Amino acid sequence: MRGDHLRKQAEFLEDRCLKLGEYILEHKGTVRSTAKAFHISKSTVHKDVTTRLSSLDHALYTEVKKILEQNKQERHIRGGLATREKYRKIGHAASVGK
Repeated sequence: MRGDHLRKQAEFLEDRCLKLGEYILEHKGTVRSTAKAFHISKSTVHKDVTTRLSSLDHALYTEVKKILEQNKQERHIRGGLATREKYRKIGHAASVGK
């Protein structure tokens, strides 16, 4: 009985890893956007696609790794754009109040 439960849990994890990898590949998703879409933590997404996926589907893992590396390289740019937008809105709100 316990073995059956462990087998089902392993199948669930494998299925989730593959789905996460496919999602990232299809949507060019970030760890954060993928975690949000699947309602799981960023840590779980990261563990699944960087550790578990490589032993399940190495070709998918390789493609996902490329996307995650690209996202990592672009992270500082997205952060800067978000900050600029934030202050643009604050500046706009301040000028409207004058």
